[in-house]
Amino acid sequence: MAALDESPKRSGLSRLTDVLPTDRLNAFADGVFAIVITLLVLELPVPDAAEGLLWALLEEWPDFLAYVISFAFIGGFWITHSSITRLTEQEDGVTFRLTLAMLFFVSLLPFSTSLMATHIAGAGSRLSVLIYGLDLLVASYMLNTIMRYLVRRPQLLVDGLAKDDLRVLVRRRRYGVILNGIGVLLALFLPPAAVAIYASVALYFIIHPLFFGRTLKHSLKTKKQ
Repeated sequence: MAALDESPKRSGLSRLTDVLPTDRLNAFADGVFAIVITLLVLELPVPDAAEGLLWALLEEWPDFLAYVISFAFIGGFWITHSSITRLTEQEDGVTFRLTLAMLFFVSLLPFSTSLMATHIAGAGSRLSVLIYGLDLLVASYMLNTIMRYLVRRPQLLVDGLAKDDLRVLVRRRRYGVILNGIGVLLALFLPPAAVAIYASVALYFIIHPLFFGRTLKHSLKTKKQ
């Protein structure tokens, strides 16, 4: 028994492992995405006007515009993250921490969305649009960082084709990072143009797979259920 107890020490192994279960991370990420979208819709204002309700709703256009942009952004994020998880066989401590960092900025979206909607047409439009854009930019960058890390760790993937699929996703998502970065710069001078870029990028990642998406080469039959 003593020999068995001392064997891990001699081999340099720890009771902890660097390989972590994917189901825990995926369930947590899906929960965060669902909660964030729920919080977004709860932030939408309900006018008190009994008469002229239509005009009262139209006056709240900044809130609905910001909601549509954030919903499309999170939806596109969730689609990409779902693709990543289906290409990943195992997770390690780095992917767990990178995902947590990404979800940190995703979870800030209800706040930054409400901030932009409140000040989009006021004196604080530049700062509010800038903060919102930075939130989108850093979240997008962290998602790309996760994919680039997995490309360098093929042993975590389901098979050899998954690496090529991730490279396709990285290239596709890179355009979003670049355009959101341009939007952040424009927010300092032309906030309406920055909002238009944010909206275009978010909607692009929703409709792109429907019409222009490159089919991934990976066969899901190889992934363990």
